[in-house]
Formats: sequence, C-alpha cells, structure tokens
Amino acid sequence: MSKLYLFGIGGTGARVMRSLTMLLASGVKCSMDIVPIIIDPDSGADSLTKAVEAFDSYKMVRDHLQYNSGDDHFFGTLIEEHVNRYCIPLKNTNNQTFGDYIKIPTMSTENQALMHMLFSNDNLASDMIVGFKGNPNIGSVVLNQFVSSIQFQQFANSFQQGDRIFIISSIFGGTGASGFPLLLKTLRSNNSVPNFNLLNNSVIGGITVLPYFSVTVDGTSRINSSDFIDKTKSALAYYDTNITGTGSIDRLYYIADTSNPTYNNSEGGETQVNDAHIVELFSALAIVDFANAQIVHGNATTCYEFGIKEDTQSITFNDLGPMTKQQIVKPLTQFLLFRKYLYHERIKQYRFQPWAIDAEFDKSFFSSAFENNVEKMLSLYNIWLDEISGNKRAFAPFDLKKRQHIFQIIQNMDSKHTRLNNYALFDDALNAEQRPTGLSKEQWFIDLFFNATNNLFTSKFNL
Repeated sequence: MSKLYLFGIGGTGARVMRSLTMLLASGVKCSMDIVPIIIDPDSGADSLTKAVEAFDSYKMVRDHLQYNSGDDHFFGTLIEEHVNRYCIPLKNTNNQTFGDYIKIPTMSTENQALMHMLFSNDNLASDMIVGFKGNPNIGSVVLNQFVSSIQFQQFANSFQQGDRIFIISSIFGGTGASGFPLLLKTLRSNNSVPNFNLLNNSVIGGITVLPYFSVTVDGTSRINSSDFIDKTKSALAYYDTNITGTGSIDRLYYIADTSNPTYNNSEGGETQVNDAHIVELFSALAIVDFANAQIVHGNATTCYEFGIKEDTQSITFNDLGPMTKQQIVKPLTQFLLFRKYLYHERIKQYRFQPWAIDAEFDKSFFSSAFENNVEKMLSLYNIWLDEISGNKRAFAPFDLKKRQHIFQIIQNMDSKHTRLNNYALFDDALNAEQRPTGLSKEQWFIDLFFNATNNLFTSKFNL
C-alpha cells in the first residue's frame, strides 16, 4: 500500500492530525497508509500531546487488525510511527535566545550590525522553547536544521514510487508560516536529500489554514491576533509568486473561518490549550480528499476551498454539502453508537448475551490491553466531539447527552420508530452476526460492532 507522509507543522498541524485520527478511527475511507511527522519546537504543547496520545491509542488497536487502508471499517487505515514519537526534534531551541542560536556574540562587528538590521531586538531576545511566537523570520532560520536530522533522512530514504506528501500549516503564525515554504522548497530543489529524484517528482499537497481564532490582548505576550490578517495577506502574496505560481505543489487547500473563538493568550507549552475546532475537522477532510484523488504531478497547481450551506453558528450534518455529509455521517454515527454501548451497556450485558458468550468476550478480554485501548480511543473520540461541539463555530451533529434514546442522537434527523428498547435492539443486532472462521478475537470484536452499528444505522435513520 502506498504511503501518505503527512507533515504537520506547528500547533495547527498537530490539531488537524488529531481530527484526522478521529475520522480514521470511525472508518472514514482513506486509500493510503498514513505516516504522521510533526515538526514543532514546542515539545510540551498541549496540541502535540493530544495528537500523539490519539496516534498511540489508535496504533495499539490497529496493530491487532488485518485491514488494508481503504477498507470501510473502524480503524481501517494504517497509521505508522515512522519517526520516534511521530516528531522531528529541533536542536538547540531550549534555554537560549534566538540571538544565541545564531551565535551573534561570535560574529564580526559588521555581521552583528547586519543581524540587527534583519532582526529586531525582541526577535534576538526571544527564547524558542515554545516556538516562534508569530515570527516566521525566526522560524525560517531555525527550521532549516530539520533537513539534516536523522529523522528527515529516514523519511527520504524510505520514500518510494507512488508515495505522496501532504503538508499542514497555518499561515498566520510563526512555525507553520515559515515551515511550509521551507519544507516544500527542500522537497523540490535540494538535491542533496536522499531519493531526491523521487521526491522532486512526487505528488505533493498541502492545506494552508488561515486565521480561525484570536487570542486575548496581553501586553506581556509577543503574540497579537490583531496582526493575523496582515501576516496572512503578506504570506498569500508570497505563495502566489513562489508556490502556486511555480506549480511546485500539486494541490493546495485553503480554509478559514470569520467566526473566531478567543483563546487565552499563551505563547506555548501546556498552557496553550485550544479545544478541537471545526476548521481542523474540515482540514482533516482535505487530507482524505487528497489521499483518495487521482492526481498527476506536473500540471498547474489546483486550489480548493471548503464551504458550508449557510452561515450558522452551530453546524449539523444537514448544514454540510451532500458529498461531505455522505462521507462522514455514517462513520461518525457508528463510532458514537459503538462508544455508547461499551460505556453504558456492555458491563450489564456481556455475561448474558450470546454475542459475548459465544466469542468468549469475558472478563479477561474486557480487561485486556487491547480492549483498554479500544475504550480509550472511544473516550478520546467523545472528548473530541464534546470540544468541537462547544467551540465557536460549533460542529454539533449529535446530542451527546442522549443515553437511552440512542437512535435520536443525530441532531435535526428523525429515526425510524421501534417498539424495542434501544439497547435491546442493539443486542439483537450484535447477536445476529455470525463469526467467520479464522478471525482473531480482537478482529472479530471490531468487526462485530462495525457490522452491527452499520446495520442499525441503515435500518434506523431516515437518510
């Protein structure tokens, strides 16, 4: 199976990857194996921690399954940990200023004067432990080092014919705005990189995330969201000449939102907590679109944007275009039904129901590492849904508080009437499934709940 090497640059890159993991866990179809690679100097960032946690839980479940990427199934796509903890570390960004990083004290007087012309005193005094704080001029210098890293060399050496590359970055900050053009230039023009001919002629896509949130005013912080639009305009002009204008990228997706939530002004680390946002979800869908599309390198850059039917502050499935709705309504609903049964009903039923007794899904199975990771992934999914439904703008397709009436969980969508209790109907669907020979217990558990929720979705929802 061909691989999609997915570079997530900065905090936005990690947050989009988190949303992608939720889509893939639910069974949204992706026709390529995914290899996540995060580039972010802020190693303690909350967004990075959440993305890696999701990758780990997903992978620990997926390692027990035998699907091919592109299969219509929970955990259907393979996610590989190609570099350690999915990250390319940046050296010498901790405990020193940017001025120390470029070794100003060792420069000649003339070169020091030149550096002071190119960089402000604030730039030179800025520490880099939590990133570049909206300064792409700093990021473009520091990020140059990733090319010589062992991890980047490993990526280049492993790249094969038919593999693709996708780059996620924001355009209004420091890390993403500087990292995207630098990485793209390296892939297209640095002939010292291993497998350069393959990389140079590969299909490359990316998503450029325009401003979709703001931060509170803080006179002590170097981050000021009033600058986001000006930085975006400047970067777009650069992209027009040096990226889309040169055809160096095959597909470029743009996304933004004017209904911006305001987050606390944190320069990074654990205190920079951004709840999941609908822009990150739609950005993740751009990755899936890219992986599933037939694309030939060498044509002019094709650009895409994402739209919704109307400007509403709380989006449900009915507010999406027909293709997007068809793509995600069923898998996201199935995965939520899976979570609800395991969380609310499983402990009361598994000792008495044929679906569990016949397959020996007993106490030891439900306390196994595999099952713990299944339930952790479902819990992370529920947290993600809760965050994204409470953000501004909200993506709230489900009534997450519904416990008993599980076939009424989709907002603004009727379910078909039944006389049976909701979970009794769920048990009937589980008990109706027959286990094929040769499947491991872990594989059958995932197959069983996928098949049952698939049948329940088809029979219960008016779509």
